[in-house]
Amino acid sequence: MPHDIINTRVSPMGALEVLSRAEVARLLDLGHDEGLYRTFRDCALAVLNCGNESDDGKELLRRYPSFDILPVSRERGIELAITGAPASAFVDGEMIAGIREHLFSVLRDVVYVGDEIRSNGKFDPSTSAGLTDIVFRILRNAGVLRAADGVRLAVCWGGHAISREEYEHTKRVGYQLGLRGLDICTGCGSGAMKGPMKGAAVGHAKQRIEGRYLGFSEPGIIAAESPNPIVNALVIFPDIEKRLEAFVRVGHGIVIFPGGAGTAEEILYLLGILLHPQNARLPFPVILSGPKSAEDYFRRIDAFIGQTLGARARSRYSIIIDDPERVAREMISGLERVREFRESRRDAFHFNWLLSIDHEFQRPFIPTHENMAALDLRAGQPEHILAANLRRAFSGIVAGNVKADGILEIERRGPFEIRGDAAIMRPMDALLASFVEQKRMKLPCREYTPCYRITGGA
Repeated sequence: MPHDIINTRVSPMGALEVLSRAEVARLLDLGHDEGLYRTFRDCALAVLNCGNESDDGKELLRRYPSFDILPVSRERGIELAITGAPASAFVDGEMIAGIREHLFSVLRDVVYVGDEIRSNGKFDPSTSAGLTDIVFRILRNAGVLRAADGVRLAVCWGGHAISREEYEHTKRVGYQLGLRGLDICTGCGSGAMKGPMKGAAVGHAKQRIEGRYLGFSEPGIIAAESPNPIVNALVIFPDIEKRLEAFVRVGHGIVIFPGGAGTAEEILYLLGILLHPQNARLPFPVILSGPKSAEDYFRRIDAFIGQTLGARARSRYSIIIDDPERVAREMISGLERVREFRESRRDAFHFNWLLSIDHEFQRPFIPTHENMAALDLRAGQPEHILAANLRRAFSGIVAGNVKADGILEIERRGPFEIRGDAAIMRPMDALLASFVEQKRMKLPCREYTPCYRITGGA
């Protein structure tokens, strides 16, 4: 069935409203770099698809085959010429303001990363400090680092494929956080990424607070998690590793709601960092929360962490079921400890420079069949290194489920093979099976075909 489409031109909003001639020239050169242009086009289509439920990047590209977008010069700077855009992004022929703002955020970040970071050689990606500097500069360029805001940013993680009851719980938690003046940062998509922002917006309105709703994404995942319209500060990172580092560098505490493989990836990333010896005394409140119906989900997550990473990993988070007000109170208490710690060490509130992130957590992981099969999933490694490798395994599953390149890889060569010690593979297989049973791998209306095969679990 053909989809309603619109052709139009739009002018910049936000950071790209005022440009130098040199900046305009760089943007116009976008079309000469096929890789950079394709990244921009695919991210732009995902932004314009806001509100349409789909978590399949490949399917989105098939649905709008005539879509194209290019910067064009105008007297005062630049416009975007768009053809074949989803009509749902428009009202009476005018692009929705929030979507228009997100569109130019994508242009800002894709071009900045491509031009300033990848091309000019100003940064050293072979070092941990160099990669952290890249994350910092992307955030600063996007205007989201505010030194005067204090300790008030709660990161909320969780899946897009969640039940209505779980979604309502995320809204109630967000409402309690908003009443207490906390801003929200999520992966910017639907489900557990939208609910906390929606709830916080009501809490902020009651307290007459102008809230901040930060959304962090990356090109491979944005089609599965198109930015929701509440996000008022969208940032696109070049890969999942820099996106994850941005969450933990700018966030002061994290609430984790139910999800699937992507949420498990985030949990393993976070625990791996907190288990690093240099972070042992660093306060960082982490709360896992859901309604009563999600209790079994968190029990399985907790058991998996205990079986693979041990008791010390389990001590770095608390689980609160069906009590949004308690979640907010404990987060406020945890943020006070963060504030005291940062003040005592004269660390910035807007970017956590003291957090030690091992290079293993920063190097981009490309989920090919060879890389997935080569993951070191043996028992006996340092906890934080095992967590890094487990995180990569779940990242590959996310790619095979929803990312266009990952889906094509599975179509061409079959499921990824994940190998390791039985002591690790058995709990991992059981956890993934529970995600499938609970319909957490993709949007619930679909029959799930696994993109992975576990070996070594006997």
